[in-house]
Amino acid sequence: MYFTLLITVILTAITLVVAAYVIAKLIGPRSYNKVKGEPYECGIPTRGTSWLPVSVGFYLFAILFLMFDVETVFLYPWAVVVKEFGVMAIASIGFFLLVLVFGLAYAWRKGALEWK
Repeated sequence: MYFTLLITVILTAITLVVAAYVIAKLIGPRSYNKVKGEPYECGIPTRGTSWLPVSVGFYLFAILFLMFDVETVFLYPWAVVVKEFGVMAIASIGFFLLVLVFGLAYAWRKGALEWK
């Protein structure tokens, strides 16, 4: 039963992708010229290489931001059901926040939150 369902889903997905591609090719606009095929550039022409090194600190800061943003997402459902679970809910969220505070302290001590 599940094998039949799996095959049906796969065939449906393949059919929809092929149909979308064929329809786009049939009704899509066709305008080909030399200028259209060139890479698009805007602004002042660059001198030298366009690849500039980016500090790892930006990535680390973004990851830390995401970590604490996800923490906020996990706090909302906990706040909704905290009355139902009582002391166990308080203990579990306390442990969760303790781990996050240690993570923040570690990042702070390593200098990850300083812009240099």
